Amino acid sequence: VALVTLKPDRLAEAPCNPAVGGVAKGHLVREIDAIGGIMARITDSAAIQFRRLNTKKGPAVRATRAQIDKEIYSRSMTRFISSLPGVEIIQGEASEVVTSGGSVSGVVIDGNTVLDTRTVVVTTGTYLRGLLHVGDRIIEGGAWDRPTARTLGQSIAALGHRIGRLKTGTPPRIYRDSIDFSVLEEQPPDLSVRGFSFHGPPPPLPQVSCWITWTRGVTHDIIMTSLDRAPLFNGQIDGIGPRYCPSIEDKVVKFPHHSRHHVFLEPEGLDSDLFYPNGLSTSLPADVQEEFIRSVPGLENARFARYGYAVEYDFFDPRDLYPTLESKIVPGLFLAGQINGTSGYEEASAQGLVAGINAARTATGLEPVSIPRKKAYIGVLIDDLVTTGVDEPYRLFTSRAENRLMLREDNADERLTPLGRQLGLVDDDYYRAFEKRMESLEEERDRLSSTRPTAKLLEVLADLAGIPAPRPGATLADLLRRPEISYRILVQAGLASEQYQDSVGQRLEAELKYEGYLRREERKRKRMERYSSLAIPPDIDYSAIPGLRREWVEKLMKVRPTSLGDILRIPGLTPAAVSVIMAYVGRRK
Repeated sequence: VALVTLKPDRLAEAPCNPAVGGVAKGHLVREIDAIGGIMARITDSAAIQFRRLNTKKGPAVRATRAQIDKEIYSRSMTRFISSLPGVEIIQGEASEVVTSGGSVSGVVIDGNTVLDTRTVVVTTGTYLRGLLHVGDRIIEGGAWDRPTARTLGQSIAALGHRIGRLKTGTPPRIYRDSIDFSVLEEQPPDLSVRGFSFHGPPPPLPQVSCWITWTRGVTHDIIMTSLDRAPLFNGQIDGIGPRYCPSIEDKVVKFPHHSRHHVFLEPEGLDSDLFYPNGLSTSLPADVQEEFIRSVPGLENARFARYGYAVEYDFFDPRDLYPTLESKIVPGLFLAGQINGTSGYEEASAQGLVAGINAARTATGLEPVSIPRKKAYIGVLIDDLVTTGVDEPYRLFTSRAENRLMLREDNADERLTPLGRQLGLVDDDYYRAFEKRMESLEEERDRLSSTRPTAKLLEVLADLAGIPAPRPGATLADLLRRPEISYRILVQAGLASEQYQDSVGQRLEAELKYEGYLRREERKRKRMERYSSLAIPPDIDYSAIPGLRREWVEKLMKVRPTSLGDILRIPGLTPAAVSVIMAYVGRRK
């Protein structure tokens, strides 16, 4: 394997937010780990703050997020990849994909050297004809202080792939000693979070706090009076930006009724002097950035290490790919990451894993594999891309999955480790640990289903849960189905082992509490399949349908679908949106 990169000593740099995970994204990291990928283990080794999100919601949407030390993450990944036998890291710019007889035959490096190959995976991030915007200043580059890739994208387009233009952005970087932390709200680490990897956490780095502040009315006024100098609004930028991670100027314009917006101040590393003000992505001119940033509480004396900027770049229509991420046009060519119109490190990593698996299998004469959407968020992500394409940078959400109740962080190994083992990506030690977890899970599942507490123990349980004592005869599984009773309460009542609480116990509790919902979801899925040909009235006013988000209404009014099946093919519309429209049309009929 040849890995061609511009900076061989800086692999896996995090040019934007120094964090991994979050809602749905954390699910992806766990799934990558379950198959045999490395992202979770490197994240755990570089994490300086873990947090568990959505803890007051159902298990399906609970997620893990880690603030990482950017330097440690990149060094750890570089060291790991450099140690792999059979991998040669080559410094240079991949400038052209070469074909022979319609299939990939090589890659041109630096415009002159040709590497012969049967398969190639292209993972260019934001580097294809990248342009950086700071006010009216335009700089060629894929990221700050990084060159652009001028010709590679054009060579792929010349092979027949449809090309487009997208945009993303990043906030300025602010020196730590210029921030007044005394007026900020502290966001401490969650010390109970064990990390992402099923391998078990490494020795932890020191855990640190992040901080919260807010924009103010004066912040918004400064931005509004400077829109004529904003590349996003004066026609300087053509690319479409991410709806779910907008710039601060975009938020101020689109949400004028909001008097303030969150700003999360996050350190770039343990030894770094820089903080990342998450929520203040911008491409406004430097003088405007200084003025509005210093209007934010705690940042009145902010000193800038770097100004925020937007990056505009080429991407390719992912509908030109198979679910294996191989090109439908050029056999042997695989595309992964932001080149397919996605946003985020996690989405890119998931695609890279699938593309890498299939490039290797194709090169060695094995059948390619794809991951179905009912089995993993990786499958949801790739199916959305290759089926419906993108009209803005794609971000994964739990709401995009029809059976998200089954696709939880905690059971990613159960869903995907057998596949990783079959593909040769899961080693013996990992698989033995997985088998041991599955044995413990099955034993505890059987015990919960067969154990019936005595009346005295039921009274203890009821007292701990604050409910009337259940009637004798119920099994522990029956009791766990009740919303008031958790596995932790069983442990406190002496009816379960504490060693199972954080792994096996929580997983079984989620299964039991979701049983009824899962049956209902399956009925809904079958009903949706049955009604895919349901006609949509041409005069329907989508803005009058309760429960539809504004972005859904905009897409529906633009496309004007004629059937429910057409709606399923609109990029960005979730199963929830389809269900709402189906119910509304059904009532009208």
